[in-house]
Parts: sequence; C-alpha cells; structure tokens
Amino acid sequence: MPNFKNLVTALFILTCTFIFAQQKEYREAKIDSLTFINTRKQLENVNTSLFEKRLFSKDSIRIPFGFLTPKDNQTGKKFPLIITFHNSTRIGNDNEKQLEPLAKIWLRDEIYANYQCYVVAPQFNKRSSNYVPTNDNHLTSKPSNEVSALLTLIENLQKEYPNIDKNRIYLIGYSMGASTAQNLLSLKPNKFAALVSVAAVPDFSNLKKIENKNIWLIHGDQDDENPYDGSVVFFDKLAKSKNLTFTTVRNLNHNTILSPFLTTDEIPQWLFAKEK
Repeated sequence: MPNFKNLVTALFILTCTFIFAQQKEYREAKIDSLTFINTRKQLENVNTSLFEKRLFSKDSIRIPFGFLTPKDNQTGKKFPLIITFHNSTRIGNDNEKQLEPLAKIWLRDEIYANYQCYVVAPQFNKRSSNYVPTNDNHLTSKPSNEVSALLTLIENLQKEYPNIDKNRIYLIGYSMGASTAQNLLSLKPNKFAALVSVAAVPDFSNLKKIENKNIWLIHGDQDDENPYDGSVVFFDKLAKSKNLTFTTVRNLNHNTILSPFLTTDEIPQWLFAKEK
C-alpha cells in the first residue's frame, strides 16, 4: 500500500474562512492535471484484496458488496462501521468497480492502521438515487428500493459482528453516492452518527429529523453536473444546526472535488470524532 502523505497537501487549504461557529467554510484549491492523474492512479493501484466479496439478498433484491474488517479485529473492542457509496460510473454487479477512491482510502497504510473500522462498499446495478426537480427549481434526490434494503444488511452485520459500535455508524459518498448517503440518513436518522457528502444532489425529504445530525457537506463551486447551489440550499435550510459543516472548495468541479481529500486523513479524523 503506497504512502500518500505529500502528494497534494501543498496544493490544498491555501485559505480558509469560518463563519457561523465554523459551520460554513471556504477553501482555495488548485489541482493541476498531473496531480489529479497521479492521485487517482496511486489509489487505483491500491490492492483491494482485503475487501471480502459478499452478496446481500432480500426478497428480489441482490446487492454485491465489499467488506473490510479492522486490521486488529480484537474480541471485546468496539469499531466503527463505514458505509461508502459509489457514483453512477461504478454501477454494475462485478463487486469490484464500486471500490472507488472513497472506499480505497481506508486501505492506505496509515489509515488502515490508525482508523480501524469495518467498511461496507455496496454496488448497485442501477441508479441508487434519482434526481427530480423541486417546486423552487432545484434538484432533489430520491432513493431506489435497494437503498432502504441496506438497513437490513447493516442489522445483519451488527449481529454477525457484535463489536460494531452502534454509536459510530457512518455514511460517506461521492456524487450519486453522496445523494444515496443522504437518502439513507433521511430514511433512518437515528441509526447513523455522521455523514460526509461530497458533490451530492441533496435530499430535502426529512430535514426536521436530520437537523441536528453530524453532517459535512463538501462541494466544488465550479460543479455544474450536480449543481453546487443544491448544497447551498441544503445548508440554508439547515443553517441553524450546530452540527452541520459546509465546505466550499473554490476552483474545483465535479471531477476534481475529491482530489484534495484522498491524500490526507481529514475525512477519517472528522468521522471518528463523531458519535450519536
């Protein structure tokens, strides 16, 4: 597993501004094409064999998923559970493509050693979230039937692995996967301790119940694929929440927004500090 410590850090977090009790944050980033390619290439070359290939079935639903166990899976020790969701380019049933960068960061040497957890990476054979217009001309995301079925998968894993910490079950996703993560939080708010949502089309369906949840929105202000203003609206609707952080990364678009977060431990560190 390669060491990523110095690849992009110097290009990121050039400026930060916090307002509203550090809930709203602006960062400057410049990701040149070579850095972008090298970052992705290094993660693409990570050995994913530690992810066990499994299949979840419920009625007519079949969801292949990768499953990663902690490095030191000691009896009696509690570990968080991460559910990471893929974007629409990873749709399929090969149980491999869904291991995109947000799934692979947990395999980096320093993350695997220092942020030990269970990781579930489900793969959907069709869109897990669909985008529909709202009455005020924005987009919102609606989950597929497979998304709610994942609640049963999580329950099954908790029974199989009693050392999963029920107070530290986390959701993370990029693009369609971020929308799906928001969908699942909205379906069962009390199940999850925190959510990291990168470049999502938001879910406005259950705002009252999620207003105090630990949520980190990340979006590039140049994103016109999953429009940046969707996250702005989502934040504004939940702006009274002290547990909501919205990071706007200037100069990054839909394709480049992940790059600065793949070579640091910022996402694992933020998640691991959260509990229900």
